Amino acid sequence: MSSNSREPSPKLPVHTKFAYGLGSLAFGIKDQGFNTLLMLYYNQVIGLPAAWVGAAIMLTMVVDALSDPLIGHYSDHLRTRWGRRHPFMYASAVPVSVAYLLLWMPPAGGHDLQFLYLLVMSIIVRVAISCYEIPSTALISEFSGDYDERTSMSTYRSLFYAIGTVGMAVVALKVFLRPTPEQPIGQLNAAGYHLYAAAAGGLMLFSILISTLGTHHRIPSLRVQQEEKRPSLADFRGQLKAIVMDRTYSSVLLCAFFFAVGGGFATTLGVYINTYFWRLNADQLGTISGSMAWGVILALVVVQLSKKLGKKETAMVLFGVALLSIAAPVTLGLLGVMSAGMPDLIPILSLQAAVMVMCILAAMILATSMVADVGEHFELKTGKRTEGLMFAALIMINKAVSGMGVFLSGLALSVIGFPDHADPATIDPLAVAHLGWSCVIVVTFFCVLAIVALSFYPITRASHERALRELGRR
Repeated sequence: MSSNSREPSPKLPVHTKFAYGLGSLAFGIKDQGFNTLLMLYYNQVIGLPAAWVGAAIMLTMVVDALSDPLIGHYSDHLRTRWGRRHPFMYASAVPVSVAYLLLWMPPAGGHDLQFLYLLVMSIIVRVAISCYEIPSTALISEFSGDYDERTSMSTYRSLFYAIGTVGMAVVALKVFLRPTPEQPIGQLNAAGYHLYAAAAGGLMLFSILISTLGTHHRIPSLRVQQEEKRPSLADFRGQLKAIVMDRTYSSVLLCAFFFAVGGGFATTLGVYINTYFWRLNADQLGTISGSMAWGVILALVVVQLSKKLGKKETAMVLFGVALLSIAAPVTLGLLGVMSAGMPDLIPILSLQAAVMVMCILAAMILATSMVADVGEHFELKTGKRTEGLMFAALIMINKAVSGMGVFLSGLALSVIGFPDHADPATIDPLAVAHLGWSCVIVVTFFCVLAIVALSFYPITRASHERALRELGRR
C-alpha cells in the first residue's frame, strides 16, 4: 500500500467535487441521445427498421463486454507520472466528441450501409466514453474511504449526469428539433438532429477536459495500492472471475443490470409513448423534460435518507416508486382513465417525469457508492484493490440502458408491427395500445427483479467501518 492509503480521509473541497462530477455531463449527454432519440431518429427519420437499430446497438454491447473490463483492468495497473486513471481520461475527449457528432450524420444509401455506419459509430462512441467514465468513476474509491464522503462524491457525479440528460433533452426539443412547414412534428425534423449533434459533441469535449484537468492536482494524494509486479493476463482473468463470483458485488451488479434494462426499455419507448400514445409535440415534450430538473433537486434531498435507512433500503424504496411512476400513467391511459388531449395531461406527465428522475438519479448515486464500499470488502477477503475492474462492470451495465433497452424496444416495435415513418394522426389505435402494454409489462418485470437482487446486498455502515478498521490493522 502507498503511505497515504490508510490515513484518515479528509473531506474534499467543493471545487474538487465539482470538477470530478463535471465529467459525467458527457456520459449523461451520450445516454440522453442513445436512450431517447437514437431509435426514433434512425427508425422514423432515416427509415432503418427498428429491429435493425436494436440489433446494431446490441452488437455494440458485445464489444463493450470485451473492452470495458480490459479498460478497467489496465487503468487499475497503469503506472505513469500522470497516475493510472488520468491518461485514459485525457485520451477519450476528442474521439468521443467527434464520433458522437458523426453518429447523427449517416450517409445516404441502403439499409445495409446505414446499419453498418450506425454499428461502427456506436462502437467508437461507447468505447471512447468508457475510456473516460470507467477510470473517472474508479477515482471515487481513491479520493476517500469515508462511507458518507463517497456518497457525496457520487452525488456530484450523478448531478452532472442528470444535468447532461435533462438539460440536453430540453435543449434538443426546445431549440433544435423544431417543427417546419415540411415537417410539423419537431422530433422528426432531420436537420435539427445535425445541429443537436454539434452542440452535444462540443459539450462532451468541454466537460471531459475540464473535469480531467480539474482533478489532476489530486493525483499524488490518491489512495493507491502499490504493486510488486505487473499483472499477467491470467491475473486479469482470475481477478475478473473473483469479482463476478463475489456475492456482495454480484447483488449490486444484477440489480443494476435489471434496472438498466427496464429503465432503458422505458426510456427508449418513452419517446414513442409521448409521440404516438399521448400525441405530444416537441414543445410539450420540452416542457415535460424541463420538469425533470425538479427531480434532480429532489434526488439530492432523497439520497440523504440513506444516512438513516441505509443505502440498500433507500435504493429498494426508490426502485419501487420508480416503477409506479413509469407504469401508472400508461396503465391509466390504457384503461381509459387518462387520454391524449385531456386538460391536465401535461402537468400529470411533468410530475411523473420529475418523480421518475428523482428515483433513478438517487438510485444511481447509491449504487455507485455501494460499489465503492464493496472495494474494502473485496480487499479484506483477497488483499487486492480492483476498483477499476469493479466499476468497469457497473459502467457496462449502465450502458445496457442504451444497449439492451434499445434492442428490446426495437424487438417489441417489430413484434407489435409498429410502422416506420408513422403519422400520429393516422396510426392504428391497436398498435398504439400494444405499444403501451409492452412498456408496462416489461418495465414491471425488470424492476421487480432489480429489487429482489438488491435485497441480498449485505454491507451496512457498521460492517463497512469494521472492514476499514481491520484493513488499518494489517
